[in-house]
Amino acid sequence: MHLLLVEDDLDLGQALLSALRQEGFSCEWVRQLASAQALLDEHFDCVLLDLSLPDGDGFSLLQQIRSRGTGVPVIVITARSALEERLAGLDGGADDFIVKPFAVAELISRIWVVHRRASNQASQSWQIGSLTLEPRIHKAWLEGEPLELSLREFRLLLELARDPDSVISKGVLGQRLEPLGEPVDPATVEVHMSNLRRKIGPERIRTVRGVGYQLVK
Repeated sequence: MHLLLVEDDLDLGQALLSALRQEGFSCEWVRQLASAQALLDEHFDCVLLDLSLPDGDGFSLLQQIRSRGTGVPVIVITARSALEERLAGLDGGADDFIVKPFAVAELISRIWVVHRRASNQASQSWQIGSLTLEPRIHKAWLEGEPLELSLREFRLLLELARDPDSVISKGVLGQRLEPLGEPVDPATVEVHMSNLRRKIGPERIRTVRGVGYQLVK
């Protein structure tokens, strides 16, 4: 999962970045509103948004995100504990609201919860036809039997499983496999996809020529 952390406090930002990476997330951390606005065209699976930023209010970034029509989950992180502030954040399009100070374990659990909702999954175990995925522990099963998938194979499967009704291009898959570095080239994506097909059955991944791939339920 790829996160955007918008937090101006240096110590808290560094602590959160370290904890999130230990959990297995990739994460971009910015400390100003303008820096976050410059990243709005990038793909993120969740945004962690502080409201009190040195160059503006985090609410304005929330409004920008929602005005674009994107459904990316946003968790507001703030020291503002008043009920009216929490309601304003939720009414403004935030998916969750956590007040400082908080336990990092609680934040991580909340990230997984909003991510699960955004992917239309009711529990930690995602069920897509005869496939079962547990994103948090990077495990998958086919008809109840465990699958031996490499990290990239699992990530490809997870990206396809997020929205089985959509066809995802090789370029998008390449970017999501390496969100903080150079995108994985299309030829390498094809190799990983071929290996994934061999393990879960070729009929479970549909190729739309010139467009991309789709998971068959």
